[in-house]
Amino acid sequence: MKKRFLLMSVLALMGTVMVISCGKDKPVTSDSNAVATTKDGAVFTVDTLNSKVEWTGYKIFKSDNTSHFGSIKFESGEVTVKDNKLESGNFVASMNTLTAEDLKDNKEDQGKLNGHLKSGDFFEVDKFPTASYEITKVTANETGDYNTLIDGNLTLKGVTKPVSFNTNVVVKDGVVTIKSEKKDINRRDFGVNFTSPASNGVVKDEVSLQINVKALEKR
Repeated sequence: MKKRFLLMSVLALMGTVMVISCGKDKPVTSDSNAVATTKDGAVFTVDTLNSKVEWTGYKIFKSDNTSHFGSIKFESGEVTVKDNKLESGNFVASMNTLTAEDLKDNKEDQGKLNGHLKSGDFFEVDKFPTASYEITKVTANETGDYNTLIDGNLTLKGVTKPVSFNTNVVVKDGVVTIKSEKKDINRRDFGVNFTSPASNGVVKDEVSLQINVKALEKR
């Protein structure tokens, strides 16, 4: 009887492990919005020295007390402006510039975290050195704190998903600035599936992104 019970327990455990493993191996597929923008307007080039993506990752509970934050720099990009309004845009970010700014005063810990985030556990930067965002639609917001809703396709770790941002867009004196509110994305949607041991603090699936772009008119 004990042997039978033990055998049933082992089989049940194996079944559980198989279910968990299958869940982890679920393939990630791309999905994107059709591009509905035109590119008839004046071209502005992204000022890569003064543009970046800010990110925040969370552990256990989604709060500033259990988070890391940092930035990723753009390596290229451009937007078009027609009738003094944002018309279209595409941006490429260098994942090799990903850095945890909250640890800037502790270079050893910062280096360890940066290295881990760039490894195969997270963004696999050696294989996927860039991330990109293409604007597919621009809509004026009539109310609220942000004047423009931007829809677009975000490609991260080789996976493309539609992501929208509420933004403030300003076009003035040959300069375009785009500043978004924080936007949560689910890292698992992009194949970033790392799960830390509970003793180290569970890494939340949500990552907050905030875009800050400055673009200069081509002369």
